[in-house]
Amino acid sequence: MPLQNRVDPFGQIHAVAERGALMGNRGILHDKAQQIRRSHAHQNWVTCALAFKERKRELMAPHRYTELFFLDEATAFAAGHRPCAECRRARYREFVEYWKAAHGEAPAGVPLPKWIDRVLHAHRIARGAVKVSYPGRAEDLPSGTIFALGTQPVMIRDGRQFDWHFGGYRARPTPVRGEVSVLTPRPVVALFRAGFRPQVDASATG
Repeated sequence: MPLQNRVDPFGQIHAVAERGALMGNRGILHDKAQQIRRSHAHQNWVTCALAFKERKRELMAPHRYTELFFLDEATAFAAGHRPCAECRRARYREFVEYWKAAHGEAPAGVPLPKWIDRVLHAHRIARGAVKVSYPGRAEDLPSGTIFALGTQPVMIRDGRQFDWHFGGYRARPTPVRGEVSVLTPRPVVALFRAGFRPQVDASATG
């Protein structure tokens, strides 16, 4: 029986067999029975490498943070996560450089990571753990952005559109045009527009 630890672009956590390319952390979300009891425990939502310094973890161990998994980086960004500053340090630094170019420096006296997490949190989730989305035109969205077509997430990759699934992407034969509900947070889409490119699953690169 799969554990409930796989995240979709809406930020929801599911029990499916596929693991994905990245791990993530929102704090301790599970109980002693390994059941998810809350959407997050703090604002520091990060994506981590699957392997780092030969560290070993027991999944959903008592009193330890809940290991979450993502198909790819585009999915993690849509859900509201950012790169971890420890196990993905080079990627985090790149993200920060694009962030500062797009959004400026942190306010005086506020550490940059805390400011980034604070801004992202306001754009990722609303009261009652409701995913924040906003309108945008599909043809105007940059590569790596994910929007919702009803309950179906759709990812844009170099002008093409792909339906998102836990096991990978499937090319849409007829692209969506006009206004859509965008899932990737606005501050992250601004980075994509500036040239920051998220990693995407190989199923969407062919």
